Amino acid sequence: MAKSIPRIGSRRNGRSSSRKSARRIPKGIIHIQASFNNTIVTVTDVRGRVVSWASAGACGFRGTKKGTPFAAQTAAGNAFRTVVNQGLQRAEVIIKGPGLGRDAALRAIRRSGIRFSLVRDVTPMPHNGCRPPKKRRV
Repeated sequence: MAKSIPRIGSRRNGRSSSRKSARRIPKGIIHIQASFNNTIVTVTDVRGRVVSWASAGACGFRGTKKGTPFAAQTAAGNAFRTVVNQGLQRAEVIIKGPGLGRDAALRAIRRSGIRFSLVRDVTPMPHNGCRPPKKRRV
């Protein structure tokens, strides 16, 4: 008979506490992906492991409201709420995308008390790569 594999975090093997809040993170990386339809804010540690994330859609905004600056500000605030309790003080900010939530998310970071060492824009820019779609006929 095959031996059963114990599940990590189950009550049977005695480990029931979550290890997310136990980690102390003095420095991290904040990734902001701002499209026209949504804004996703991800907070990682220096090695790239995700600590916290939030998006405008996950914060309860639906439809065209997801692309607004206020939705991006709310998403950024929700992402930082857990991370500030874990001791994040300094962070690098990596912004990607052309959306309206870029500046609003940066303002929310500054208001939360996290100091950032650098702000990098990694928006992909095509060097006349793909052929555009044919003109729309109405």
